Amino acid sequence: MSEDPGQDIHASMTRGERIRAAARTLRTPRTASWVADETDVSVKTAQKYLDQLVADNVLRKLEQGDQTLYCVDQLMATYREVASLQREHTREELTSALESMRSEITEWKTAYDVETPGELRATIADLDDPDEITARREAATEWEHLADRIPIVRAALNEYDWASEHDSVSV
Repeated sequence: MSEDPGQDIHASMTRGERIRAAARTLRTPRTASWVADETDVSVKTAQKYLDQLVADNVLRKLEQGDQTLYCVDQLMATYREVASLQREHTREELTSALESMRSEITEWKTAYDVETPGELRATIADLDDPDEITARREAATEWEHLADRIPIVRAALNEYDWASEHDSVSV
């Protein structure tokens, strides 16, 4: 048995599965050669699967000088996330989630007397208590995460009726 649990998972996946799994994590544009190294495949194989993902609107292909780079298509990823939210949650669940996120941010603003996660992080410089420093770091990170999620949930709610109407399949 391998000492690295990730090694066993890696070995049980096909070349295509390894490339698709790695590609979905490409927040920073990378070359096919980089993906090939990360997934133990040839550059030609990596390019084949990466180009399929570009055709499927999962990745974007960027030309930078003489390099071709691949990264996650954030616009399409956001559209897919909005569609998932609309399909998996009721309007009331999305509304409650939005209220909860906004309420939590308001609580942090009040508790720490700050307006942004950056201001909250800046207050750490004045602290000596390691637990309080950790709590503020975690709150700032969660605040940033919720601030990123709010527009996505709002978009799902804004187009909820239209999406529901157009998402039905007649049989």
